[in-house]
Amino acid sequence: MTTSSQPTALRTALCATVAAVLSLGPAATATADDDRSGGWKGEGGLTLTSEQNNAVDSYLANARRAERTISVRVRAAAALTGAEVVGFDKRLKSPDSLKRKVAGTLVEQPGRNVASVLAGIGDAVRYTLQWDDTAYTSGVTRASGALAGWGNESTKWSNTWGRASGYKGLNTGWRAPRSGQLFEVQFHTPASKHAQEATHPLYEEQRLPSTGPERKRELQREQDALFAAVPVPAGARSLTAPAPRPAPVPASASASASA
Repeated sequence: MTTSSQPTALRTALCATVAAVLSLGPAATATADDDRSGGWKGEGGLTLTSEQNNAVDSYLANARRAERTISVRVRAAAALTGAEVVGFDKRLKSPDSLKRKVAGTLVEQPGRNVASVLAGIGDAVRYTLQWDDTAYTSGVTRASGALAGWGNESTKWSNTWGRASGYKGLNTGWRAPRSGQLFEVQFHTPASKHAQEATHPLYEEQRLPSTGPERKRELQREQDALFAAVPVPAGARSLTAPAPRPAPVPASASASASA
């Protein structure tokens, strides 16, 4: 693809997915275990007060509104690069899952408040793009470049393909240009996605305050064994975040420079 035709191809891929995404309703979400006081109670003794619970519900409402525009661009990036969008119906974290995450963080870091925890959550809106091993590295490069080119700011780039043990994959974070909503895009191969799904219940148990130290170590060993069997695609270890887009020059500055 030539440089001159690339913007046209990006626009075409973006427009081709708009109708499909806009025809979809909001992602299905689970009902949280809200108690009669307006608070929330979860597994492992995790709780939120009424005020904290309301703050999470408000955050989720904003995330749902932002999701539809974000989804258009993520699906367009997938179409442009031949990626499979895995688990699109789960693109919004459920209320119960998000509340469990917020409550767990407040237990682990008692000096924080719910507003600061919510401000740092990057996966309330999340996607997974998947390629086979041979197409993986070029697919990630082109897809992340497209997202950046459409104005999404790269906020996180966690490339763990080079790890000796533990999770293998590429987890990236982005900030949408208009809503400011943070969202996550995971880039996987079929093998790394399978390992991620197989280890997720182990990871969730590991994070519970009620899980003892020895059990946590056992759970980590089980996760390490599953990820150790995942092949590393050629070039995956060296994948880096796309360069940030240059900021536009204000009109007044341009006029002064030409004077």
